[in-house]
Order: sequence, then structure tokens, then C-alpha cells
Amino acid sequence: MESKTEVPKWFKQIGGTVYAEGAKVENRFGGDSYELNNVELSIYDYLMGCELIGDWEGVRKGLDFFRTHNAKAYMVLLD
Repeated sequence: MESKTEVPKWFKQIGGTVYAEGAKVENRFGGDSYELNNVELSIYDYLMGCELIGDWEGVRKGLDFFRTHNAKAYMVLLD
């Protein structure tokens, strides 16, 4: 599912890769799932990678993106 969600400026500046398609993502703790568009999925994967390596600035940017652009996905996947 491709979207009209605009790619954030900060994501472009870091050279983030935007996927061609979105996908359903499952909450790693509770098992609930949510369908993300291509931009959301790209930022979600970036956020998860930042968490793994301890890049808390990247995590914050990703969380802020979801709080602003898709609060429901934030509540299901990241809260």
C-alpha cells in the first residue's frame, strides 16, 4: 500500500530509504497489528534499528513522526 504521506525532511537528510510498499506490522510485545503505508513502514524500521543501536535521537524522531502523522499506529505498535 503506497501512500501520500510526505517523507519528513529529517528522514531525507539522513538518506533514509523509502520502501515502495507498506505492510502489516505486529506489535512485538502484545501481538496486535497495524497496516502501515510505505513511508510509515520505512520510518518504523528506522526507529526499530535506532533502538537496537541506542540512537535515542533517531528513536525520538520516529516516535514524534508517528504521534503526529498516525496516532493510532503509534498506540498499537509503539506505546
